[in-house]
Amino acid sequence: MSSPKHERTSPDGVGAVPYLPLSSDEEAAASEQSIGKLVGDATQHLSTLVRAEIELAKAELAQEAKKALKGTVFFLIALTVFLYSTFFLFLLIAEGLSDWWGIRWPAFATVFGLMLVTTAATAFLGWRKVKKLRAPERTITSVKETAEAFKRKPAEDADLPSTQG
Repeated sequence: MSSPKHERTSPDGVGAVPYLPLSSDEEAAASEQSIGKLVGDATQHLSTLVRAEIELAKAELAQEAKKALKGTVFFLIALTVFLYSTFFLFLLIAEGLSDWWGIRWPAFATVFGLMLVTTAATAFLGWRKVKKLRAPERTITSVKETAEAFKRKPAEDADLPSTQG
């Protein structure tokens, strides 16, 4: 038996997740229900709740993985520029500077410095993107609320009727 889904989506783009109906029209019409029916409904609702929390966790983690991917792209760009910078272009620039300045080593040091600045800038951009990642806060809150709902307090147990004969 599948559960209904919310039609609306949240502002962060998480899609529809199953929800627990509080009552159905058929059940509202019936004045009494058997204990077995109530237990069956509770089991179904618990199953739906667990599935909904798993779907929420998957949706939030997928969203954070996309952010991590964007940050990783900048790290890859930085690594590519550092390791496989266009060697011949930088060699050409260094040779041109050495002809202009008349001394060879400062020209090559300048080109190498420019390569390091480019690498540092792209690495910084990647670090900023990865730094924005966050934990799946809604899932954590939802799981805590569910755990608290299943905790029984001794005072509540005393009010319940005994089921033993």
